[in-house]
Amino acid sequence: FPEILSNPRLIPVQGTLNVVMNQNVTLSCHPDSGSPPVTYTLFKHNQKVSTLNRPDLTPGLFNLTISSASDVGEYKCKAENNIPSGGKYSNSLNFTLIEPISKLMLSSPTSQVKKGQKVTLSCLSETGSLPITYIFFKGKQNISPPVKMKKREAAVIHLFINSSSDLGTYKCKAENSFRNNTKYSNSFNFTLTEERRHSQPLLICLGLILLLLLIGFALAFFFLRSYKASE
Repeated sequence: FPEILSNPRLIPVQGTLNVVMNQNVTLSCHPDSGSPPVTYTLFKHNQKVSTLNRPDLTPGLFNLTISSASDVGEYKCKAENNIPSGGKYSNSLNFTLIEPISKLMLSSPTSQVKKGQKVTLSCLSETGSLPITYIFFKGKQNISPPVKMKKREAAVIHLFINSSSDLGTYKCKAENSFRNNTKYSNSFNFTLTEERRHSQPLLICLGLILLLLLIGFALAFFFLRSYKASE
């Protein structure tokens, strides 16, 4: 007697549901038991995509191309044999479209700093699938733990510029689930500005006062001589 098919298993042959744009993927639909022949039907969002017939219990293999974001929706398959109302549905699968990080920007509100000043560095990738992990460097030295961002927001660190040794070249790097796609940012350098001494404005004021006094004495002496000459 014909045996009812078990619920088929739908799995990606490549072993991962993370895909990139224009990638070719293969889905395997396979029941563990039941009487052949078997008809396999693949659905995406409950709409029929393709149908395959097998004379035995070999898996039905469906080849797909992920050409747009709409191609990563929910997939299911259905297995049917000659038993009426004996069709069984599989588990559902959802692909995740991953995008590489293409550009990384390191910035700060200011590049001119004074000793002891607190500064901020921001690292942001405007492209690439989330989450993205950022790490900051000064020279080749790591200066921060990994910062994992699940939103399209910049990773931020705060630093104190205490000496000229803190003025080195800063960079950041970013990684996501896209394999072998670590990106480094532009270089950023702070410039130390010389602080004016507090006594300099005072010296300027004293100099102006002395100049005014000299001018006053000169005018007084001139008017005194003019007065005596007129007597």
